[in-house]
Parts: sequence; structure tokens; C-alpha cells
Amino acid sequence: MATKTNANKGGLDRLRAALKSGEAANVYIFHGEETYLRQHYLDQLQKLLVPAGFEEFNFHRLNGKGLTIQELTEAVEAMPMMAEHTLITVTDLDLFKLDERSREQLIEMLKDFPDYCTLVFVYDLIPYKRDGKMKKLAAALDSAAEEVEFCQQERDQLLRWLKRRFAALGHDIDGVAADHLLFTCGTLMTELVPEIEKIGAYAKGQNITVEDINAVADPVLDARIFDMTNCITAGKYDEAAKVLSELLRMQTEPIAILAAIGKELRRLYTARIALDGGKDRFWLKQLWGMSSDYPAKLLLQAARRADRSWCQRAVKQCQTLDRRMKSERNMDSEAELKLFLMELSER
Repeated sequence: MATKTNANKGGLDRLRAALKSGEAANVYIFHGEETYLRQHYLDQLQKLLVPAGFEEFNFHRLNGKGLTIQELTEAVEAMPMMAEHTLITVTDLDLFKLDERSREQLIEMLKDFPDYCTLVFVYDLIPYKRDGKMKKLAAALDSAAEEVEFCQQERDQLLRWLKRRFAALGHDIDGVAADHLLFTCGTLMTELVPEIEKIGAYAKGQNITVEDINAVADPVLDARIFDMTNCITAGKYDEAAKVLSELLRMQTEPIAILAAIGKELRRLYTARIALDGGKDRFWLKQLWGMSSDYPAKLLLQAARRADRSWCQRAVKQCQTLDRRMKSERNMDSEAELKLFLMELSER
């Protein structure tokens, strides 16, 4: 098995290299929001370590809830059957919330870990948070485990992936349509997969178009809120109200809607500042950490229809309503949101 290295940097690169060389590490910690990638690499580990047909004997999936370190140790020490390796996944075991005795048992297990076993701690429903106060456990994990964080991918990586996914469905997608898809549906691969399937099934031509995406894709909240504020700056209050009604009908929490509106208004304000200061979309992209300049370009287009004083007033009004929603009891939040939308439209 491969030598264990510090898990803090380049974990995903080292995982890829290990899979390519055929030598997986003994212990991994998988965490991060990009669950599609996480599952992909779990599948790759299984393919590398567990021969087809022998999963029942050599691939053990454990739930962290209620799991004792003694039970985990017994699973780790179980010899492989008719194979060279075993693979164990433990989902949602919060390592830094173990009691002292369990931590000591875990540290001892990591010190004398069998070469034939690969153990993966998977963080799915709970976040992975290291506790610097637990120095012995942190040091044991640093020396024994590879930490791999699955983050949202960069634009170039996503574009290549989108092209491959659509190619498998008999379609092609260019940069403009791909940017619109990422803006509309978000950049998490897990959430993009079903959207790609729908769009691929709907599209008639070989090239995926913006119209194909708009016809069947389910926009993320940020995209719907952009549509709403864009309608407001364009003087289309009825269309903005329709977006709000749809969100409320989908039982989206009013406070979540307001938070998204607040973020969009702040972005719109900075876009207006950019226009007044002679800044371009690349400045705006850098300011907000956008993966491409596509959303920055849309923001600037919307900001051209709103003056600076309106943007400033809208942000302040949103902050005031946010404080009220969080502090006042028995507030009709839906009615207040609708009233706020009307106030924004009175330009």
C-alpha cells in the first residue's frame, strides 16, 4: 500500500495519482459539498480494491451513528477473503466528538493499521471539522490518513465535463450555453446530472441552446432571485411578483428568499458602482469570486437600468426587513415579502 502523507494539501491530486498507480492509501477522509465527485472516487476505489463478485466479503459499509471503535477495529482486522484487500466506508462518524477512550482506541488502531485494508471516513450529512485542541488525534490522522475535500469544480473543468456528458447523449454544448446552464442550475455536479439528462432528452438539435435549457431546467434559488430583481429593474413588477409567488408556492422559506434577495441587491449595487467607476465585468467577477464573467455581464446589464441611490436604498430596506423577520414574533413574512417587492418596484 502507498505511504501515508499529510492530508492538508493536494489530497484529490494524490488520490488520482494513487488510483492511477494502483496503490491506494490505507486511510482516507472524504468530505466536501461535491458529492458526485466523492461517489465517483469511492467507486474507483471499490473497482481497484474489491474484485467483482466478492463485495459481500471484502467491502463493508458502516454507519457512524452508534458505531464503536471496537466494532470498527474488528472490521479493519478482518482478513480479506479470496482477494488481496478489504475496503471499509464509515459514514458520518464525527472523529473529533469521540469520547477520550474512543479517541485513544482510534489512535492505537491507526498506529498499527493492516496493509490489506483501506478505510474511508465519509462525511455526508455532517461537516468535517478538525478540533485543534485534540492534538494527539489530529497528529495521528495527519500521519495515517489522506484528507480529500471534494469542492465545486472550476469553470474549465465543468465545461469539459458538461461536453462529455452531453456527448454521451448525442449532443454538443458551447461555452455560452454551458455558462447559462451553470448560472441557471448551479455548479454542483450532483445537481447538474438530472438537469443534463432532461435537457438532453428535450433538445431536438445536436447543439444545446439557451432555449433548450430554459424550457426544462429547474433554476436554483439564486437564478430565480436574479430573474426577480432583473424584472424589477426592467419595470416588470407583475413578472417579478410571479417569481415570488412560485417560490412561496414551492414552500421556500421567506427568510431564505429574503437572504437571496439581499445578496442579489448587494451584487447589483456593486455592479452600479462598477459602472460609475468605469470598471468592467472582470473586476466584478473578481470581486464576487465568480467562476466566469457570464453572471457579471448579466449583472452589469441589470445595473444599467438602476441608479445608485435606488440600489443603496434597496439594500438598506432589505437589511431592515431582515432584522424585523428575525426579531418580530407572529410576523406575516410572506405578506411582508410581497410588500417589500412592491416597494422595490416604486422606483
